[in-house]
Amino acid sequence: MNNRLPVGVLKQEIIKIYNSINQDIFGIGIKSQKIDILGEKVYIFATHKRIPALKTLDDEFRGLTASVDMLLMEKNKKRLKEELEQTLGLSVVAVLKDYDPKAEISGTIIIFKEKLEG
Repeated sequence: MNNRLPVGVLKQEIIKIYNSINQDIFGIGIKSQKIDILGEKVYIFATHKRIPALKTLDDEFRGLTASVDMLLMEKNKKRLKEELEQTLGLSVVAVLKDYDPKAEISGTIIIFKEKLEG
């Protein structure tokens, strides 16, 4: 179990890292987010602002923008795993993420090796 940080502080640190990566990759911050921790899993639901260039292309070229979305998510997941491990000193087993461009909502599940609470 992680006894280094209280759960509230850990949530804040995770969200800071999450937001920073999104800002770096997409150049646009998160509108809102909700984070929950249950055992070794962290659940993040976030509302994003769609990248304007991709939003412009979505209707006519959804196949292309879907591929770009997937590549950006893969980069995001890789950086999130690396930065969580470096900053928090915790081992991440997996980062799972999906994004709905029409609703501009993403869901992220981070699975750590150790329980973060209880």
